[in-house]
Amino acid sequence: MNCEKKRTRKRKRCGSAFVLAACVFALAACSRARVVFTTGFGKDEIFRIDDAVCTMPEFMVYLTNTQNQYEDVYGPEVWTISLDGATLEQNVKDTVLAKLARVKTMYLLAEEKGIELTDAELEQIDQAAQEYFRSLNETEVDLLGIDEDTVAQMYREYAMARKVYQYIIQDVNPEISDDEARTITVQHILLRTYVNDGTGNRVAYTDELKKNVYERACAIREQAVSGESSFQDLASRYSEDPTVTYSFGKGEMDEAFEAAAFALETDEISQVVETQSGYHIIKCINTFDREQTDANKLQLLEERRREVFGEEYDAFVEKLNKGLNEELWEQVEFLRDRQVTTSSFFEVYEKYVS
Repeated sequence: MNCEKKRTRKRKRCGSAFVLAACVFALAACSRARVVFTTGFGKDEIFRIDDAVCTMPEFMVYLTNTQNQYEDVYGPEVWTISLDGATLEQNVKDTVLAKLARVKTMYLLAEEKGIELTDAELEQIDQAAQEYFRSLNETEVDLLGIDEDTVAQMYREYAMARKVYQYIIQDVNPEISDDEARTITVQHILLRTYVNDGTGNRVAYTDELKKNVYERACAIREQAVSGESSFQDLASRYSEDPTVTYSFGKGEMDEAFEAAAFALETDEISQVVETQSGYHIIKCINTFDREQTDANKLQLLEERRREVFGEEYDAFVEKLNKGLNEELWEQVEFLRDRQVTTSSFFEVYEKYVS
């Protein structure tokens, strides 16, 4: 970004495309389990993690629901896209493999901790499995190779994965101060100190050119401070960032920009601030947004909980062995049949299981 925005706590998601509970999958980012490629798999076994097995019907339910959710949003032509030399289809296939592996791993972790589903939860799962299975037409049942018992078991493992997360983070409630979570709103004027060449590479200005830009920035700042022109007008006339107003919390912007911005009082204008993008003049619009600060506290709390869970998850994964049935894995493909439209596997789960 022109304003050196490094990260954001609000991440864009792919609409309705394969929405899984964040508390399950955002935590297990990099499995460190020892990977042991073995022989002797059953004919439908794609992988094993210790004594947990993923079968082809299970994998195809996840994969096909993902495929149809993407197509519902973007259309079937989405599969023509390539990412870093790999097709989007292969990328989705790999992602589904990783997600199923995480569910199986977290299920094992739940078993190790003696976590069980209640009778009420089991009843909800049975109802969800019944509804989802009944939503499938004959072609889908045949091509997925699925039955209601398998659906119910998949839902049970998914529920256990979610439950073990809640179990581990239940006592993680750190105090997060207003200052730590504070969000401010500023306007800025940017004068760049680089250009992009014909290939899109950044070429920095010479020292002489930078000096000229700095002097120009100082002159613009004087106009803003004197009130000769409004800051908004000056930004419209001079800023080389099309975005004038930014709202952000700590840790989200370039360090120099952020330090200057958080030191300002409402309506105060900064000195000229240098970042990798150039010279900025910053005006504070609001030093404290109560609503956004409270929202940030919740987000920071969830980040802390994920960190705590991640530490325990990683330690558990270190003890596990994984085996991938490479021959069967290479045979996995999307289902290309107009009768196969199922996309509600997780939607039905959420409907029944609280």
